[in-house]
Amino acid sequence: MSEIALPTAAPSPKEATMPHAADTAAREARLGVTYALAAYLVWGFFPIYFKALAGVAPLEVLAHRIVWSVMTLALMLTAARRWEGVRAVFAQPKTLLTLCATTLLIAVNWLVFIYAVGAGKVLQSSLGYFINPLVSALLGVVFLRERLRAKQKLSFLLAAAGVAFLTVQHGELPWISLALALSFGLYGLLRKQAPVDSLSGLTVETLLLFPVALAYLLWLAHQGTSAFVAGPTRLTVLLACAGVLTSTPLIWFAAATKRLRLATVGLMQYLVPTLHFLLAVFAYGEPFTRAHLVSFACIWAGLVLYTIDAAKLLFSASRPE
Repeated sequence: MSEIALPTAAPSPKEATMPHAADTAAREARLGVTYALAAYLVWGFFPIYFKALAGVAPLEVLAHRIVWSVMTLALMLTAARRWEGVRAVFAQPKTLLTLCATTLLIAVNWLVFIYAVGAGKVLQSSLGYFINPLVSALLGVVFLRERLRAKQKLSFLLAAAGVAFLTVQHGELPWISLALALSFGLYGLLRKQAPVDSLSGLTVETLLLFPVALAYLLWLAHQGTSAFVAGPTRLTVLLACAGVLTSTPLIWFAAATKRLRLATVGLMQYLVPTLHFLLAVFAYGEPFTRAHLVSFACIWAGLVLYTIDAAKLLFSASRPE
């Protein structure tokens, strides 16, 4: 006797799309991690690139970084047909004023970092980017009236103790670290309030600096002191690569933040100062004293405490009731 096949109920549209949606989300998350890793690795190995330019004055390196970034970003915007975002910024005085301020901040950040690498102070730049998340959170408390939990307050005290100990032991304020952390923290604070995407915003910022930077480079060429014109071919090529190296990781980072949770992006950002730290100590042989060990230990402890507490808060808020 043959078996009678019983009809099976067709899956509901919701059931049919659930696996597909889960696969898409997983694929996007993997892509986000790839973009974030690519961006952080480029930033993490930045000291190698700027170390190769150590013979060029920091101000000239900064000027090349601005000029070549404008050219690179212009090509990107043209290819993507996204110039309307840039035009919109120049039509909004308030937004443009905010970006004038962020332009000065990012220029200071870039210049201090270039100087730090050339002067053999990569360890200080590493310290600056380690304390940057805590500085950003502190700025949120001061300017955005955000509240800190008890463990987060303790993390600030630990970081402050680390900086204070290093200052007392070495007899000078680690101004490079503080300048990098404060300039980038303030930059992030202002950019957060500016209604403009990362690509258009960076284009406007570099465009605002472009006339001054180009005039300075032309003046150097006229004086015969331009490393780009009078220097060896190696320096000319390296300086011309500044635009791609500046713009590309920022685009990758923007792509990552669209696909990943903020907690994931926040944890991965420590890869940059960690690589700077390893390069400073093991590749460039910068002195790592007992005072550095105590200072970094305090700051690392504060970062771990702050990150764990912030992650717990974020995950508990996103968990369904």
